[in-house]
Amino acid sequence: MNWDPLILTFKLALVTTLLLLVLSIPLSYWLANTRSRTKPIIETLISMPLVLPPTVLGFYFLLAFSPGNAFGEWINDWLGLKLVFSFPGLVVASILYSLPFMVHPIQSGLSGLPSSLSEAAFVMGKSKWTTLFKVQLPQIKASLLTGIVLSFAHTVGEFGVVLMIGGNIPGETRVASIAIYDEVEALNYDAANFYSLILIAITFVILLLVYLVNGKYIRRFWR
Repeated sequence: MNWDPLILTFKLALVTTLLLLVLSIPLSYWLANTRSRTKPIIETLISMPLVLPPTVLGFYFLLAFSPGNAFGEWINDWLGLKLVFSFPGLVVASILYSLPFMVHPIQSGLSGLPSSLSEAAFVMGKSKWTTLFKVQLPQIKASLLTGIVLSFAHTVGEFGVVLMIGGNIPGETRVASIAIYDEVEALNYDAANFYSLILIAITFVILLLVYLVNGKYIRRFWR
């Protein structure tokens, strides 16, 4: 049995989740505190992957990142990145596709904190970023863990986006969901069942963790 699609899947999920965490914390902080008129527009753009078909997003990612497009040509020439049919392209597409699964829990957690926490830190002379990382984020550990777990699980289950932007290159872009599709088309149900059972088991554990995060056991642990 070829383990490469599973290894590639979890590598993609891990890299995507780590980058999403770095990007989503400042973005969520801004959304939780801003009064800008552009906030509804930004929130709408972030949430669009929740309702749009993955193939639609994948199609436009493919057009945008293609070397035949001005933007894709600029990325290729100036940054030296080939985003079409490559692992870096999968990472970029996965970040954009899974962004709401990280931003929404963190934003919700930050919005639910009492303003007295940050006000007390400001009175003590702490900067906004010091207050965020040393006062506010430690108070929303459950929200952070929820965002991490959901983003990882969502990336593991991607199909349409990764197929459109990455294609089906063994060892490079052939993740588990695409491998399952290939094996079913080839009537190789044993291999498809193997990949599927692994993903079912991982998904079950991940979702169980999400529910435990919101339960008394994890809250007691963090205390």
